[in-house]
Amino acid sequence: MTGILIKAIAGFYYIEAGGSIYECKARGIFRKNGESPTVGDLVEFEELEDLKGVVSKILPRKNLLIRPPIANVDRLFIVSSHNTPAPNALLIDRLTAIAVNNDIEPVIVFNKADLEKMEDWKAKYTRAGFKCIVTSGVSGEGCDEIISMISGKVSAFTGNSGVGKSSLLNRMFPDLGLKTGEVSNKLGRGRHTTRHVELYPVCGGYVADTPGFSSLDIERTMPLKKEQLPFVFPDFADYLGCCKFTSCTHTVEKGCAVLGAVQNGDIEETRIESYKAIYNEIKDIKEWEKR
Repeated sequence: MTGILIKAIAGFYYIEAGGSIYECKARGIFRKNGESPTVGDLVEFEELEDLKGVVSKILPRKNLLIRPPIANVDRLFIVSSHNTPAPNALLIDRLTAIAVNNDIEPVIVFNKADLEKMEDWKAKYTRAGFKCIVTSGVSGEGCDEIISMISGKVSAFTGNSGVGKSSLLNRMFPDLGLKTGEVSNKLGRGRHTTRHVELYPVCGGYVADTPGFSSLDIERTMPLKKEQLPFVFPDFADYLGCCKFTSCTHTVEKGCAVLGAVQNGDIEETRIESYKAIYNEIKDIKEWEKR
């Protein structure tokens, strides 16, 4: 049989197929080959009795994220909030770069609009070429727009702990009943209420709630060469190839068209700062270190 892997816990894989959920183990060949079925995978499995089964094959993936671990994503909703925790431009920019690098459409969500307006942040990232939505899990603002984008797709929600991902999903889909937690006043960040990645069937598609986090291992999550990095910043596109030097890294060089666009106000200062930070992380990584 063929189905979609919707949850993986402690070596058990839960496959949805034909309207039923099968609890499966994976064949030993996966461990031998250093592979592991991942939530979002389309898999072939052998049906046993009592809705049990054995996963025998992972079908070709169109993409795979390491953190959060999920495959075959159409849209990545990157959620931030106005405060506690405040938006983190570097984290947002890392996540948009990871999405673009994996042919996933990034959608930036600025949540908790009932507490403070987020229009300035929305304007900044709209100018950078991203789809942005201002939302509130309390008032429901922006929820209909998100629902229309989830329909028929595999979507993942990610971002720092405490930004309200689970609350927002509960507002849109009350039947999910996802656990939520308060933001710690002492630490200024949320408690991890989501412990694993799980796909939920909604609107003819699937939505994933993912464990929150506050940092990313860029080398493991987005293993790309420094020469590729400018191409996952869509707002750089009009200026690439226009620099004085063909070997321009877009970090310090005179005659750099990208840096010139920043000086002219056509590219946001925070975007180039994020680019430089990521560039400095990956510039000296050798190919063998990415394996």
